[in-house]
Amino acid sequence: MRLPLLIGAALVAASTLVHAQAPQGEAAKVRRVDCSKAKDPQACEERRAQAKAMYAKASKACEASKGKAGEHRECMRRELCAQTNDPAKCEAQAKEAAARRDKIREACKDKKGDEYRACVRSERGKS
Repeated sequence: MRLPLLIGAALVAASTLVHAQAPQGEAAKVRRVDCSKAKDPQACEERRAQAKAMYAKASKACEASKGKAGEHRECMRRELCAQTNDPAKCEAQAKEAAARRDKIREACKDKKGDEYRACVRSERGKS
């Protein structure tokens, strides 16, 4: 009589682990931007391809600084901004975003886990 109950409980417990798995295969390659829903899908695809090429070029240029987090991030920012139409504007926006990120990190530095995530969300809302 208790055996089916135990088997049922074990199956329910195991099913939660199945749902917690990271996506594999095609599901892992889901795009953030779906160009098929854009006004001009072809232009959207071209922009995505151009952005991907810019990132690949910057990544190749910054290979030497990999492993040095701050230095690599700065190199990527510098290289990506150099490829834009208005590099000065890009640099200014990147520095502004970095300052905003640092301010949020400072405000939430003493928190952990869910409390940290909630703090980050509330601080982002203030910006």
